[in-house]
Amino acid sequence: MRDLDETDMEILSLLAEDARRPFSAIGETVGLSGPAVSDRVKRLRESGIINRFTVDVNRKVLRAGVPVFVQVEHAVNSTESLRERLTDVEGVEHVFVTAEGDVWFYGRAENQNVRRWIESLLRDFDVNYSVTLVDQAEWTPSIDGTAFAITCVECGNTVDNEGESARIADRVYHFCCSSCHTKFEKQYQKLEEQA
Repeated sequence: MRDLDETDMEILSLLAEDARRPFSAIGETVGLSGPAVSDRVKRLRESGIINRFTVDVNRKVLRAGVPVFVQVEHAVNSTESLRERLTDVEGVEHVFVTAEGDVWFYGRAENQNVRRWIESLLRDFDVNYSVTLVDQAEWTPSIDGTAFAITCVECGNTVDNEGESARIADRVYHFCCSSCHTKFEKQYQKLEEQA
């Protein structure tokens, strides 16, 4: 497993600014050919560093609903189920779980129906919530000041240059050592046989 280098970080930074930037244009900036950039981006995707390419729509121009920021007070054991519910909802754009386990989210409710929309999202949960209407929102993805570390899928330790990667059933997994790799593969085969 090769560590990320400065070129990888620069490619990530350029993609964060504009994910539609052609690989040839990125290559001119970082001193590589377009195909070499494509190979690096493919490796970054397979490593799980790049999850997806997305569009940042200016909903203000589209007049798409009322922007709200909602802080939810909930039972401690409902954090994960609440987060999962909100992640799959139309209109919820960002879901945050704080270090204390609180769930906050940013979304756009239909005009005139903010309370009803939020209550429909939070039904089945014993919660209290506060709503803040948002005047302006900026989302600027950045990798500045970020140290990337790939974690071992088996034990959660950081994978360094002595780690291993393996493709299992069309997915790439990363391991900090050969014993974690072996343990994971044995468990995977066992589960596959039981399925």
